[in-house]
Amino acid sequence: MGDLGDLTKFEVENGNYSGRQSTESIFITFKYLQITMFREEDLALLEQKGITASQAESQLARFATGFPYLKILDVARTGHGITVLNDEEQASAVERWKKYLADGGEVCKFVPASGAASRMFKALFEFVDGSEDVPASGSAVEKLIADIDKMAFIGDLNAACERLYGMDVAALKAAGRYKEIIAGIIRPEGLNYGNLPKGLLKFHSYPEGSRTPVEEQLVEGAQTAANSEGVVNLHFTVSANHRKLFEEKINEVLPAISAKQGVKFNVSLSEQKPSTDTIAANPDNTPFMEDGHLLFRPGGHGALIQNLNDMKEAVVFIKNIDNVVPDSRRAATVKYKQVIAGYLMELHDTVEKYLTDLATGSYTRGDLQRMVEFLHDRLGITDRRINKMNDTDLAVYIHEKLNRPLRVCGMVRNEGEPGGGPFIAYNPDGSASPQILESNQIDPKNEEYARMLQGATHFNPVDLVCYIKDRHGRNFDLPSYVDPATGFISSKSRHGKELRAMELPGLWNGAMSDWNTAFVEVPIDTFNPVKTVNDLLRPVHQG
Repeated sequence: MGDLGDLTKFEVENGNYSGRQSTESIFITFKYLQITMFREEDLALLEQKGITASQAESQLARFATGFPYLKILDVARTGHGITVLNDEEQASAVERWKKYLADGGEVCKFVPASGAASRMFKALFEFVDGSEDVPASGSAVEKLIADIDKMAFIGDLNAACERLYGMDVAALKAAGRYKEIIAGIIRPEGLNYGNLPKGLLKFHSYPEGSRTPVEEQLVEGAQTAANSEGVVNLHFTVSANHRKLFEEKINEVLPAISAKQGVKFNVSLSEQKPSTDTIAANPDNTPFMEDGHLLFRPGGHGALIQNLNDMKEAVVFIKNIDNVVPDSRRAATVKYKQVIAGYLMELHDTVEKYLTDLATGSYTRGDLQRMVEFLHDRLGITDRRINKMNDTDLAVYIHEKLNRPLRVCGMVRNEGEPGGGPFIAYNPDGSASPQILESNQIDPKNEEYARMLQGATHFNPVDLVCYIKDRHGRNFDLPSYVDPATGFISSKSRHGKELRAMELPGLWNGAMSDWNTAFVEVPIDTFNPVKTVNDLLRPVHQG
């Protein structure tokens, strides 16, 4: 088989066969777009935030049309979208990862950490604000008070209670003053845990003191992502309100952790960009005004695709701030971080070879068939159109499919934990590929989809490793691979007024829709999130 030809090669190399923007999204924009005459002050605010008037108009149009449900081919499961690596394959992947690091490979650990811990303490707020002075039998608050001495923050809480009430926690318990104990945890005059970011709460106890999730993420990074020079690149996304607190904590703990782990840290912070905020709407889908000004809201974690796009390293680990364990429980986490990272590199090796062969014309008809098998067997991509393509068109098609960011996602067996799940979903171009879907992306009235959900064997623990550079070493423009039709709309209130809010396509959902994706099974031991304060009483968090 000969060369692709000069024009084809140019187009392939420059991504002119992308076809990424959904026809449906274009149709919606033009059919339903209502030209809202923004005032000069509105336009000035938009410019200040880095949002164009057309972007704001598109968001308002989306309020009117809603987001379409995704079309699903099947749920992913073992042998059908989810790969289970045997011992030999795991060992090979670990060795590939170690080689990548030894050869000077670039790596960064990216940790979304902007969320406040308020939801973590929902039951505590309800008790403090309620009329009862004694927690209900069997309630989360009753269990927390019974085991309060097991909490890593007990020393700080004792000091706060002594300061506030002249009594420590034990004395307050004996006196039946339970509300004071709980208020001491969540209220601003106490530990203020109800208003702090989750990353700065004390999670785990050690003989030398307690650690926050930030500290545990630093230690985990040292054990999984140190480069050949012994440097760990770690990036936290934080809220503007809490940035100073993060900086103070990191500066406080970094020297000791660095010395103990024998590595150097390069820690950076960023905030969600104002340009990713979304306009709020009234129930009739007109712009929501507050004090005569447009109201904007954060666009959800999907906004972080812009922050991820700023990363300079080729390989990026992504993991939520609260999914951490003490040192004594980290062995499985460290092993499978290396497994999925090495598997990523093995996939990338093949992708890079095929892209080079296609770009240079160094392939045969048999090579094309092997590439199609790789797309199907290793990346889970199916497309009925492939069988009707001639060799030249097929080569262009394969190049377009392979020349994208790549991710490997750890998937754990479904044990009733909340979270999105692995599916095979249709893309705007008619192909199907592995996608992580949330329940709000799935039509609840579709009986076939309901059966798929009920039969799902795995869910997404947010344990990703990504390759975000092309074969020339240039960063992919990650926002170009977002499916804009995969956000969602929710009903909120603001000072008693009802409004509609829009969240951008989620970071590991629609924001990575056009990435190449592989699902790999990892053990449940690697997934230990802290969604409520009582989760810290689980054995895994007790060390």
